[in-house]
Amino acid sequence: MIPDFDWNTFLTEPWSAYQVETTLRIVSLGFLVSAACGWIGVFLIVRRLALIGDAISHSVLPGIVVAAMLFHTLTGPWIIIGAITAGFLTSILIEWIQRQSRIKSDAAIGIVFTSMFALGVVLVSQMGSHVHLDTDCVLFGNIAEAATRDGAFGIPPNITQALIVLILTIALSLLFFKELLVSSFDPTLAKSIGIRAGWIHYGKMAWLSVVVVTAFEAVGSVIVIAMLIIPGATAMLLSQRMKTVLWLTILHTFLSAIIGYHFALWLNANVPATMVAAGLALFLLAWIFSPTQGIVPVWLARRDLSDRMARTVRN
Repeated sequence: MIPDFDWNTFLTEPWSAYQVETTLRIVSLGFLVSAACGWIGVFLIVRRLALIGDAISHSVLPGIVVAAMLFHTLTGPWIIIGAITAGFLTSILIEWIQRQSRIKSDAAIGIVFTSMFALGVVLVSQMGSHVHLDTDCVLFGNIAEAATRDGAFGIPPNITQALIVLILTIALSLLFFKELLVSSFDPTLAKSIGIRAGWIHYGKMAWLSVVVVTAFEAVGSVIVIAMLIIPGATAMLLSQRMKTVLWLTILHTFLSAIIGYHFALWLNANVPATMVAAGLALFLLAWIFSPTQGIVPVWLARRDLSDRMARTVRN
């Protein structure tokens, strides 16, 4: 049953003096995580590597588990190194399977990421007492706990990490914008003008692993896939300029975080899931009403063209 909606309870009270800190923490973490995912996701979509994002998000799990087993911690650089290693291994395996067999890229991605994720689940289930990873948290995250855990200066460590990763993601992409843009649209052209497309690709995969592992505890391995794809896909319906698309992605994730959090309070639902649902609603609105690519404007333009052609024929 869907609970009755009360404007004061679900929209006003979360921003009242005694709840605003919790609201800001959860919304901020959701925004920071999804913004980093959406930003790097734009380059994956342009390169037609959306499935790679899916693969990496699942494949970092065994790297995280092995690092946690070896160093008895779920925080710090070793977890990131484990995730990057698993992400690198995933990319290399996919490339190797494609080159050494007749299997196409989508099948190779499916083989590798399901195998890596299955390995991670087996490791979690068999060695959970040493790793302390909860399966539900791995799949769906626990953003409320991650956002309310105090750290230095009273700021949750997850928020600090997510903010640093977002800033670095934006800074690195702007620093290497030309190389990323050319290698994403046309790797052959990139090689012909001296850009090392292979290095750019593997660097992108490594940073994708960092972004994913930062999001892991907050939103889980399932929800992060949508956060990689939906914001960029929505922005691309609204603009064809790459930098505009990137900043529209940030706006999309900001709106999704706020709207999704209020829906989660109303429906008593998983917060990351409702943030993604809000993002999907924004995507549908863009798909329907986008001035250049929306269903309604395109239909109106075609009808207008048809009417003008009919009038021309009559005259």
